[in-house]
Amino acid sequence: MKIKINKKILLILGIVIFAIVLGSLVRTYSQQIQEQKQLSTSLEVQQMLLTRLTNEKEEWESKRNKAESLLDTSQKKFPQSVECIEYGEDLFDIADDCNVDLASLSMSEPGSKKVGAVTYSVSTFVLKITGSMDNVLDFIYALRTGDDFELPWSATLNAVNMAGGNEVEATITLQIYAYKR
Repeated sequence: MKIKINKKILLILGIVIFAIVLGSLVRTYSQQIQEQKQLSTSLEVQQMLLTRLTNEKEEWESKRNKAESLLDTSQKKFPQSVECIEYGEDLFDIADDCNVDLASLSMSEPGSKKVGAVTYSVSTFVLKITGSMDNVLDFIYALRTGDDFELPWSATLNAVNMAGGNEVEATITLQIYAYKR
């Protein structure tokens, strides 16, 4: 037995299937359009973020380069400054050992002096001390002999001006030589 299907039913069935497929395609297409809009918006946001981050990166790199340049400049000066601070500490220790008061301590910018194949770091200091005549002379002797120095350096006295009676005030100009590595 054969079932005959009417052409109208087949046409209606074909239209229904076509409508279902078309609806499914339209739904999928609209979802893809919506997703594409979201992705487009997200892409724009990400591109703006990338631009901002790229600008920030350039700013930070510029700041880093400036900081590295400043660090390099500072490092070139730092060892000399540390040596001078250490010399000052030694001078205060010597003054304390000799029972004199180191009233002031000033120094010049460190320089270099080459003797043969050896280069020395040279700093000029001006010291003002007060104390008894014997203690001031002990201080001057300690500077000349270098026995009380904690660092490997030596001092050359350039000038000594003393005034006073029992309590002597002395201004001492000296150069400190240290081996430069």
